[in-house]
Amino acid sequence: MMARLEIEQFYCREDNFGVLIHDPETGLTASIDAPEELAIRSALARRGWKLDYIYTTHHHFDHVDANEALKRTYGAKITGPSAEKIPGSDRGVKDGDTFQFGSFEVQVIATPGHTAGEVSYYLPQAKVVFTGDTLFALGCGRLFEGTPADMYASLQKLALLPVDVKVYCGHEYTLSNLRFALDVDGGNPALKERGREIERLRAEGLPTLPTSIGLEMATNPFLRTHDSAVRKQLGMEDASELQVFAELRKRKDHF
Repeated sequence: MMARLEIEQFYCREDNFGVLIHDPETGLTASIDAPEELAIRSALARRGWKLDYIYTTHHHFDHVDANEALKRTYGAKITGPSAEKIPGSDRGVKDGDTFQFGSFEVQVIATPGHTAGEVSYYLPQAKVVFTGDTLFALGCGRLFEGTPADMYASLQKLALLPVDVKVYCGHEYTLSNLRFALDVDGGNPALKERGREIERLRAEGLPTLPTSIGLEMATNPFLRTHDSAVRKQLGMEDASELQVFAELRKRKDHF
């Protein structure tokens, strides 16, 4: 029986999450992105792990800031999207690529929209996906380089994963996202229930992640473009799902 993937999530910078994954069977450890050197080194020391790999989702500074420093310190090998310039990169990956992290297969899913080349990393045996700044709890990333069609397609790919897959993303934006979600989908009982739990967690200083694909399908308005209540709230009952998504993203930008 395969050893269970160990995951250490911790705060970095102002609102980033750092995430380490560890395979106890082989002793290998990887960092999902590298937002802040000291926070990652502290987490490694706390767990007694050595950093072997960095898996980069996209090129933004707050996700790659510590790449080269951690590479110098630990000799970590860096993987990132081949379509983007990633500091210290040793290997570029693209949609459909797979590679091994110790005992676990990692599947690369191209998820552009926030940036032109962003990727997510899916570990099917561990039932976990790392979505960077593409899919957030109750939200999705801003469209800095991609189009609404890019991001919509990326979210639809992630929505095809099994509902029990846990989702780790790059930022603690959930409370802000909740306020917008309630504005456009306030009659959703699952969202109301989740909102109470989110407010409790944040009041206690606890993280709202991980989430899950199933929970996002039920409560994240950006994955509910088909829903009649959301469409009615937007006055877009006859619009395409892409048009509904584009309107939601535009409204969120100005919310």
